[in-house]
Amino acid sequence: MASASPLATGTSADGPDLNSSDSSSEQVPPHELNAWRRGFTPQAEIWNGRLAMLGLSVGFAILLISRISIHGPG
Repeated sequence: MASASPLATGTSADGPDLNSSDSSSEQVPPHELNAWRRGFTPQAEIWNGRLAMLGLSVGFAILLISRISIHGPG
């Protein structure tokens, strides 16, 4: 059984080679970016970022509204 060499996979010993033209395996087609996929996939990372920003926005909004309602506008 032959193992893939770093040159064949487009990665180096230090990590992925970002300048390699063989990075098509890491790219996601545009129509699949909103797919709800489970596991460590690019789609899951996109949804993770979206939900994290939503949570931060809601948290800051609640904090702002509670500060204004308790202390008044000025």
